[in-house]
Amino acid sequence: MKALDSLGGLQTFIQVADTLSFVETARLQGISASAVGKAIARLEQQLGVRLFHRSTRSVALTAEGQLFLARCRRALEELELAEAELSSRSAEPRGTLRVSLPLVSGLVLPVLSDFVQKYPHVRLDLDFDDRLVDVIEEGFDAVLRVGDPTDSRLSARRVGTFRRRLVASPEYLARKGTPRVPADLAHHDCLHYRFPTSGKLEVWPMPPETEIPIAMVCNDVDTRVCFAMRGRGIAYVPEHAVRGPLASGELVPVLDEYATVCGTFYLLWPSGRHMLPKLRAFVDFVGGRLLGDA
Repeated sequence: MKALDSLGGLQTFIQVADTLSFVETARLQGISASAVGKAIARLEQQLGVRLFHRSTRSVALTAEGQLFLARCRRALEELELAEAELSSRSAEPRGTLRVSLPLVSGLVLPVLSDFVQKYPHVRLDLDFDDRLVDVIEEGFDAVLRVGDPTDSRLSARRVGTFRRRLVASPEYLARKGTPRVPADLAHHDCLHYRFPTSGKLEVWPMPPETEIPIAMVCNDVDTRVCFAMRGRGIAYVPEHAVRGPLASGELVPVLDEYATVCGTFYLLWPSGRHMLPKLRAFVDFVGGRLLGDA
């Protein structure tokens, strides 16, 4: 196959894939929607495949488009890498930084906001999702994860630890009673977390024989915190997700002497490459600010 004619065409393709809108891509690039459509059509003609399913109401990637998107991200990343290696090491961090983060926005948003203030030429492209993304195949620059790293293709930096706690509202405990020992949980409404990747429920830090009823299951921290604050049951959540409600008394700890399990946050990024200034700045900044104990 002959070489593709235009780097701009690849960038337009990626923008359409990100926005799923020819009109929004046109607005972002300062051109007409017709010009975007023609650029995509030329690219499809060169490749000999359809990259998008189009209708009057929606745009969606085809299977071939999804494969090509991953390749394009890596190709443009290599071009950016080559540019960075040719520039001075003291160059100011700049460019787009794609980061995947778990659904812990209350914890990381202040840090990310401060990062943007300090490095105004770095554009953050943030993806909040608890699923286990493939950092390299999906074109991320970095990912924040809970748990020990297992992917040998990635470099890692520990950026902090956090405690998990059992919490409930005073109103709920007044109505249902306060559990004093793990066995008391058998008579309570327990709000559970399901891991998106495995589909398994998070294990509570109780003896194996403890009966822990299931009143509600979800894959989101904020939902369980909301339910607990509204008196719907007992939730097992990261302490940083309930720091405010615990301080105000809207939530209180339950069976605290049993909830002693800690989790660890790691920043991960592709190893074996020159580290771009934007990524180095992000790793150093987040590593020093996220939880304050790294």
